[in-house]
Amino acid sequence: MMALRFEVLGRFNRARAARLTLPHFVCQTPLFMPVGTQGTIKGLTNDQLEDIGCQIILGNTYHLALRPGAELIDDMGGLHKFMNWKRALLTDSGGFQMVSLLHLADITENGVTFQSPVDGKPMLLTPEESIQIQNKIGADIIMALDDVVKTTITGPRIEEAMYRTLRWIDRCIAAHQKPGTQNLFGIVQGGLDPTLRDICVRGLVDRNLPGYAIGGLAGGEDKDSFWRVVAQCTAALPEDKPRYVMGVGYPLDIVVCSALGADMYDCVYPTRTARFGSALVPEGVLKLTHQVMSSDERPIDPTCTCMVCKNYTRAYIHCLVTKDAMGSQLLSYHNLSYMMRLSKDLHMSIVEGRFPEFVQEFLRVQFPKGNVPEWVCNAMEVAGIDISSCCAPFSTSSEGQFCKST
Repeated sequence: MMALRFEVLGRFNRARAARLTLPHFVCQTPLFMPVGTQGTIKGLTNDQLEDIGCQIILGNTYHLALRPGAELIDDMGGLHKFMNWKRALLTDSGGFQMVSLLHLADITENGVTFQSPVDGKPMLLTPEESIQIQNKIGADIIMALDDVVKTTITGPRIEEAMYRTLRWIDRCIAAHQKPGTQNLFGIVQGGLDPTLRDICVRGLVDRNLPGYAIGGLAGGEDKDSFWRVVAQCTAALPEDKPRYVMGVGYPLDIVVCSALGADMYDCVYPTRTARFGSALVPEGVLKLTHQVMSSDERPIDPTCTCMVCKNYTRAYIHCLVTKDAMGSQLLSYHNLSYMMRLSKDLHMSIVEGRFPEFVQEFLRVQFPKGNVPEWVCNAMEVAGIDISSCCAPFSTSSEGQFCKST
């Protein structure tokens, strides 16, 4: 039994635009999910998130279980009701936070052992408990507890983690009490090893889950390895199920992964970078902290129709940024607005049969000198998108390899 429908509406080679019907909302993919750690996106109201077209919010199980606690959320009728969010929610398993935030998190066959941040006592998060907590929280999509390893690690630990992730998925499936209203996604692990990734994909696909995530990336691996893993996994995952690349939030990465056949993304980047005073714009990143902004009367992005770009100047935001909470709120609003517009543009360009043109224009604006990174060129070749018109005829650069257009 599955609580989702995934209908592909348009394609270009590997890229697809789809309608993803979840219990609380009908979504359009490709889509980006902002991260709302404690069931809130820092500095934005639900109305604002709806205004900018946010479809799914990601909640961190670990943080929610600590405060206010899964029991309380359950008593209040679930997270949707508790936070008054009428659209879709996705919760992670809690495993990543344990490993990244807690020193002394120890992973055994039973689960993740960690020191309680409250009283320092050892605690255990098992696959069963992660699912029980997520069943109480009540998100539309819940994630399996996987054995998390940084991609930069190599050797037998990667293989151990991949096989354990497959053993744990069966424990997650067995513990899942609400398959009719919550969709359990499995997570493909295996580091940068194509053989291990392949075994993991096949194991998860055999279990016929509602959707699949590609995990263990966006953790410091080089971009060439990153896109190759995404390309390999998307090619082997089912056509009729959503594919979610975890932890990806740079606009360029989202465009590349979408060209390779991925559908869903999440990352703290747009809101975190806002708090440091940076705005996402079609050209890349605009640092509002720079002194040159102090007298700039233009909006952040003249092509943007968001509330911030309609109402405030760069000079005003420069004055607020990193000093006043309002500065990071306005920038978070704009940055998420940019991400939602990017998602919609990806969706529409695929549906309307002009995806290659969209990618070419995106790259032309980001790389006006034609210095498109070589990894992007390699990925686009595999995706079947001709970007030679965006690439300079020769590369002369010390900072990374650029494409040569032929």
